[in-house]
Amino acid sequence: MPEPIIDDATFEGLVDAMGADFIGELIDTYLEETPQLIAAAQRALGDGNADDLRRAAHSIKSSSASFGVLSFSALARELEMLGREANLVEAGPKMARLQADYALVERALQERQRER
Repeated sequence: MPEPIIDDATFEGLVDAMGADFIGELIDTYLEETPQLIAAAQRALGDGNADDLRRAAHSIKSSSASFGVLSFSALARELEMLGREANLVEAGPKMARLQADYALVERALQERQRER
C-alpha cells in the first residue's frame, strides 16, 4: 500500500496546536505560497542559481513537514541539499517530480479542508 500523502498524526498535531478554526487559513496560505516557491525553485534551476534553489526548497520542505506532507517535504529536502552542493544536474528530475507531486498534495489538503 502506498504511503499516504498526509501523515495523520502530524496533521492532527498541527490542528491541535493551531486550532481547528485556524487550520483552513493555514491550508489556504500553504496552497497559495507553495506554487510560488516551486516556480521560484524552477526559475533558480533554469538560471543556474543553486543558492536560490536551496532557499526555495528549504521553505517548501519546512512548511510541508509541518502539514505532515512528509514524502513531499523529503523531496524538497533533497532539492535543498542539491542546491547546497550546487548539483543542478541531478536537481532537474527531482524538480520535475516535485512539480508533479504538488498536484497530489494540493488535492489531499483541499480534501482535509472540506472535511472540517
